[in-house]
Amino acid sequence: MLLVAIGIVGYMYIEDYTIFEAIYMTVITLSTVGFQEVRELSSIGRLFTTFLIITSFGTFAYAVSVLTTYIVSGEFNQYFKDYRVKKDVKQMQNHVVVCGYGRNGSQAVKKLSAHNQDFVVIDNDPKSIEKLRKSGNILFVNGNATLDETLEDAGISKAKALISCLSSDADNLYVVLSARQKNKDLTIISRASFDESYNKLKIAGANNVIMPDKLGGAHMASLVTTPDVVEFLDNIALEGDAEINLDEITFEELPLDLHNKTIRDINIKYNTGCNIIGYKNSEGKYIVNPNADTPLLPNSKLFVLGSTEQINHLYSILNIS
Repeated sequence: MLLVAIGIVGYMYIEDYTIFEAIYMTVITLSTVGFQEVRELSSIGRLFTTFLIITSFGTFAYAVSVLTTYIVSGEFNQYFKDYRVKKDVKQMQNHVVVCGYGRNGSQAVKKLSAHNQDFVVIDNDPKSIEKLRKSGNILFVNGNATLDETLEDAGISKAKALISCLSSDADNLYVVLSARQKNKDLTIISRASFDESYNKLKIAGANNVIMPDKLGGAHMASLVTTPDVVEFLDNIALEGDAEINLDEITFEELPLDLHNKTIRDINIKYNTGCNIIGYKNSEGKYIVNPNADTPLLPNSKLFVLGSTEQINHLYSILNIS
């Protein structure tokens, strides 16, 4: 556009062309088409035309080199990959939003992947983004999780849970406040580094607040006081590829013929070898080793312990994915 403007002004000034003659002469010169000149050019006019031809050709060559570099370097391919990721994120529902892909965030992603849970990661650290891109199968949003528009890009209004693993407690607090405002029914789990942040995060709307340092210290102390118990519990994993699995079954996942029945009815009808070791009633109260006559009521949950084969067999019978 700058060359066109220079050409028009130049021909009008040097050759005293009208504006339409100057536009025509500029276009045929820059495009190197070379139709007949409007009028015979002066020596200065020919020199000016030479300048326009060389400059336009140089601009074209530069544009081609930039485009070639863009394609060869992979940026062109990466652009479409990022576009495809954004499109997939917009279509997600009932997923988990993970804020931060550091040590805690990456562990959360690993656990969610093991459970085949849909999730999207928010991060703006270049190293983390590069890791996410190289993974190839993790949906992510490149942005600041404390900004409302970034949470919206991650589909916060359609998500079922949010895990905030940012390094700063203040940032986690901001994320919790924004997420709770965007989605009142969202389950929010936040990381905290300091004791004084715990209550603030709970007040802001976090359902659970995890302090990794405190949990790590307590776990190490337990390995001294009750090492065998801790080792046994460590072997009870939540991933499907572990030897021993502990999982939960909601009332809504049970077949209709078991609604409002008892745990005894499950054991009689589905003898898979799994053990129901816990029950959470509709009021949120936990019952360890529930009685066989415990009723299965709406908004309740069962906690089932068994081997991989036993858990998978029970899930296939109940048609739980």
